[in-house]
Amino acid sequence: MPPTLTTQPPRFATAEAVARIAAASRRTQQPQSRGDLVSLAMGEPDFDTPHLVTEAAHASLRAGRTHYSPLLGEAALREALAEKLAATAGAPVDAGDILITQGGTAGLAASILGIVNPGDKVVVPDPTYSLYADLVSMAGGTVVPAPLGPDLHWDLDRLAEALTDARLFVFCNPSNPTGIVHSREELDALAGLLDGTSTIVISDEAYSGLDYTGRPFTSAISLDALRDRTVYCQTFSKSYAMTGWRVGYLWGPTQLIQASARIHNTFNGSVNTFIQDAALVAVRSCEEDVARMRSAYEVRREIMRTELAAIPGLTLSSPEGAFYQFPRYDIDLPSVEVVAALRAHGVAVRPGSEFGARGEGHLRLSYAASPESITEGVRRLAQGLSALQ
Repeated sequence: MPPTLTTQPPRFATAEAVARIAAASRRTQQPQSRGDLVSLAMGEPDFDTPHLVTEAAHASLRAGRTHYSPLLGEAALREALAEKLAATAGAPVDAGDILITQGGTAGLAASILGIVNPGDKVVVPDPTYSLYADLVSMAGGTVVPAPLGPDLHWDLDRLAEALTDARLFVFCNPSNPTGIVHSREELDALAGLLDGTSTIVISDEAYSGLDYTGRPFTSAISLDALRDRTVYCQTFSKSYAMTGWRVGYLWGPTQLIQASARIHNTFNGSVNTFIQDAALVAVRSCEEDVARMRSAYEVRREIMRTELAAIPGLTLSSPEGAFYQFPRYDIDLPSVEVVAALRAHGVAVRPGSEFGARGEGHLRLSYAASPESITEGVRRLAQGLSALQ
């Protein structure tokens, strides 16, 4: 007898983690870009990866470096990063406490999933990079937003209140989406708030090479009072224009890095060997390229700021780092609707609400695009906003 078939197609339930992310996520999936669209939406440098890095990848492939790498990463790269981090931290750094990851995203995922238990309280600034809340939701944690002050820096009273009994505090410096750079004084204040607690810190410093304040950048790991509770997350994507290479790294307390490695190795495995060989050349030989791109971004920041300042109804922020402007608009529409309307005028930007409830009423614009794209994109932005008035 042939089996009896039901006429109903099977229904497949997905994991509860998927539902948690979907319920909590503010990330918006924008439509496919069109050829006539100017994009100021992406955090994507328009520079080519430095030539030395590309050549190193070619050489590595020609040398047959196409096999599995050690799970924590190539020893030579980890040693080079330990030397660099020791200079940043002002303290010894053991290469054994460095984990090479598949970009900053995988580093954040591994560290958050390695720390957060279901029900744990995790504090993030509001607004901030939206991936943090999604990952905390995946882990089953509870996201507690700490609203920023009017100047988009931390409101220390509200942050202190939010941090009570928190398992983890996650922040980026310089900030995405605001471009704010947290000073040594702010980080000292954070250390004071956490003194005597067991709260862990993840410091996402993806944009640390893009600081235009004129003062030395202060990493969280350079403070004695924060270092021992901080997981440092870094990527090669932004400063070295290596977004498509997907390589980054973590450093922090041994126990937390081992936990992150357990997560990362479970679903990522090791990072491609030839990619790590190329990253090693970036660390050793490409500081001039980083400086050249930083100078270009500084020029572009001023181009964008000048163009935006001429648009009625926009209140500009004062970004000090990264490559984002985060202006507030005075139109009585949600930022998602404003962004959709702007696409009809040929410019793509991101809605401020994607980065937190306090981001509503803002737009995030990237000046990682070319100067010509910035000028044309802001011209279209002005037309679009005028049409919405």
